[in-house]
This record gives sequence, C-alpha cells and structure tokens, in this order.
Amino acid sequence: QVQLAESGGGSVQAGGALKISCLISKDTYSRACMSWFRQAPGKEREPVATINGDDSTIYADSVKGRFTISRDKIENTLYLQMHSLKPEDTAMYYCAAPCPPNYWGQGTQVTVSA
Repeated sequence: QVQLAESGGGSVQAGGALKISCLISKDTYSRACMSWFRQAPGKEREPVATINGDDSTIYADSVKGRFTISRDKIENTLYLQMHSLKPEDTAMYYCAAPCPPNYWGQGTQVTVSA
C-alpha cells in the first residue's frame, strides 16, 4: 500500500507565496510520474502540475509561470512552490501517483485572501 501525506498548506494574502510538500511511502513512486491536483468548493478536482519520470513537467494554463513542481528522490518528497497566489487558487491540494493516479493523499488546504 502506497501512502501519500501532504503538508504545508495555510492561509496567505494575494500575491504571496507558499510551498506545499507530499511525502511518499515508497521510493519507486517518488521516481515515477506524479501530480498535484486541487479542488475548490463546488468545483471538480483539476490537475495543477505533473512531473514525469524523466523530470519533465506539465502545468495547467492557470498556474504557468507561478507554480513550480519538483521532487527530492532521496527524501521521497514531492513539492509545489506557489508564487503570486490569487484568491482563485484557494482549494484543497492533493498529490497523486502514478499517472494516471491510483493513490491520493488526504489533501492540504490553501486559502488565498484578497
């Protein structure tokens, strides 16, 4: 069983920055394709960023240039660095593995106030 545990969410003002993390219990998955998703109240879960096995990355248009996905393969940790946050970035953020996902974390809340 693979476990994913997000952390680092919180409340920030618009224009601020936040870095969230996801600890993966199995190193084989930390080297595979992994993604961040988010779900805002009343909306469907949507992909935010993906890092492939070759470390190439894909971003949703809404976060391009503001968010960066990365990982530490030794620490089995996935990161999402978020800059220039907007109120519309407010959501529960989930990490998932592999691609498409079979395993999900419990989520970490990010709230951006205007």
